[in-house]
Amino acid sequence: MTRLPGLPTACVVLAAVVAGLLFAPVFGVLPLILPLVVPAAVAFAVTVVSSRRDAVVPWRPVLALLAGLLAVVETLLLPTTVAGVPTGETLRALVTGATQSWRLALQSTWPARPEPELMLFVPLLTLLGCVLGVELLDRWGALPALLPSFAVVVLSQCYRATTGVAAVLAAVAYAGAAGTLLVTTGADQATEKRSLGSVRLAAPAVALAVVAAIVGGLLPSGEARYALRDNQFAPLEDSSVTSPLDELADRLTHPDIPVFTVDADAGVDRWPVVVLTEFDGVNWTPGNRYRRLGAALRPGPEIAVPVKRRSADIDLVDSGGPWLPSQPLPAGVEGVEPLVEERQGSLLLPHAARPVGYTLSWWEPQVDRNALQGAAIDRSLAAETGGVGQVPPGIAELADRAVAVRPTFQAAVALERFLRTEYRLATGQHLPTGHSWPQLKEFLLDSKRGTSEQFAAAYVALARIKGIPARLVVGFRAPPDRGSGGSYTVRNGDALAWPEVAVEGVGWVPLDPSGTVTAAGPAPVRGLAAAAEEVRAALPPPEQLRDAPVAPEPAALVSGAADGWSFPLWILLVVPLLVVPLWAAGVPLAKALRAWRRRRRPGVGAVVGAWEEARDRLRAYGIPVSAGMTVRDLASAVAATDGAVAEGLRNLAATVDVALWSGAGPEPDSGERAWAAVDAVRRGLGRRGVQARIRAALNPTPLRAPR
Repeated sequence: MTRLPGLPTACVVLAAVVAGLLFAPVFGVLPLILPLVVPAAVAFAVTVVSSRRDAVVPWRPVLALLAGLLAVVETLLLPTTVAGVPTGETLRALVTGATQSWRLALQSTWPARPEPELMLFVPLLTLLGCVLGVELLDRWGALPALLPSFAVVVLSQCYRATTGVAAVLAAVAYAGAAGTLLVTTGADQATEKRSLGSVRLAAPAVALAVVAAIVGGLLPSGEARYALRDNQFAPLEDSSVTSPLDELADRLTHPDIPVFTVDADAGVDRWPVVVLTEFDGVNWTPGNRYRRLGAALRPGPEIAVPVKRRSADIDLVDSGGPWLPSQPLPAGVEGVEPLVEERQGSLLLPHAARPVGYTLSWWEPQVDRNALQGAAIDRSLAAETGGVGQVPPGIAELADRAVAVRPTFQAAVALERFLRTEYRLATGQHLPTGHSWPQLKEFLLDSKRGTSEQFAAAYVALARIKGIPARLVVGFRAPPDRGSGGSYTVRNGDALAWPEVAVEGVGWVPLDPSGTVTAAGPAPVRGLAAAAEEVRAALPPPEQLRDAPVAPEPAALVSGAADGWSFPLWILLVVPLLVVPLWAAGVPLAKALRAWRRRRRPGVGAVVGAWEEARDRLRAYGIPVSAGMTVRDLASAVAATDGAVAEGLRNLAATVDVALWSGAGPEPDSGERAWAAVDAVRRGLGRRGVQARIRAALNPTPLRAPR
């Protein structure tokens, strides 16, 4: 181990911090800044101080790691300490965070809650990248020192790929740290071969990373084909919870028992509890891909219409199961920490004592009747629905009679009207029960009498037979006697099942084939239910319902594309426009960094660096220079055309002769005199005009050794 210079060490630490910040799509940027920057800064300070004492250098990685861990504790685990002093609880939290937090983050929606048990692995990885990178820098050089931070970069992209402007900024920052590290470590060598070799190695790497980052940020990006979270979900314990669909009939026979209270403005006509998608002909089962609800949940990419955030305070008395009253697009929950089924919006709170109070916020799509009436079904959401099992005889023919047009949202509303018209809602004490095919066949073909349970299950089954993506939802309607203050109590008598259909750009739209919701109170005033009610009122009679004309497929923008994809021609214009500013900034920057390192060489190295700098400045202006020419040869070559330049070269030649060939060694001020001569050469060349100076600054030829 040796003493480490400060700037290369800082570059290694900065690269590790940038790599850790690439977890921002998982946790957000602000929650990561302090937990990453503070431990990295502490580890850097300890490393620099330890490198100044030879006796402490062997203990440098241990000291830096312990100091960084203490900084992690003070920034993330302070509540587990006693006046800032770590305790046994702190150590247990560190161990749990190191072994479990990476998995818990994968089991959460993103951005995840910035809690230590979820995000502790990120500062620990970054700290390890700092310490290990610094030690690799000491032993093996610059490129191996970047490997730990690059491994963190790869891991962060396996969590969630960074795109757009954030990806550009991160790539430029990482490339800047890596390029500076390569230049500063390579320029410490005293020979021309090593110095120019480091510049040639660093400049293309930095330029390539910057160009790739900017072009990659401008190109359209889709969802990653693979992510570590694809098969990671919150574990659910096996339990014998009764399906809410099986409880509907019992709830309706005991209508006065309160279930939960709501404090919100008017406009919510129903409260979903659980979504049932799979149907094998006997049982309807809910989804099981639950995640821990993070800091916020945004609508999925299938929602293309504007959305508005709503909220309500809910006090749950007893829902009869682990599910909480929710909305199709929940945004966040305060007061409890439930699990969420992202595809369905169901909230689950295992092992929670009742009653439970919480604040629910959700996204409400904003769509009008005209947009919804002509909307197509969303076939991409069909994968989230199940099948229909073995269909009994006569059911398929009934579906054809109910819907005789192509699957659209208007066809879905026509199926709803068919059930409302041909069937009647059962009331009283002896209510029909069951939702498997025997009960549905009895309801559809014989009795034509049922509760919302049979109406909803039959609708979903018929819709799927006709190619309309539909799912079954169990929950509660808002009661008709809501009052004017916005607070009301939902009771057993408000229990309800209804279908939802997938509409392109809108998501899942609730329908009411039993007429229970619309018959119980005023029509909804906003949201999808209100738009669906307007479409229902404007639906033409069955004999006038016709398929809309199908528009022809648009021609490909670029002929010859085998898959119909058109190449964005603007890229051909953007790439050259990006290369020009990168060239204009990169070449002068590389020259300036090289001159700075040459001037900082110790002893005779500064004099040699001055000679190299004067020679390369002449080459930049197009003056022929060969590898075997001396300083006096150059002075003679330019004496006839530029006396000031020749005079500066003669002064430099005198200093070089004394420093290299006198045998007495360099004088204390020989480096300063040599570089003063270089400045005279620079001023002399600058008299050739502005255009000549610009061409010289952008000329990359001096970055290579003369031949």
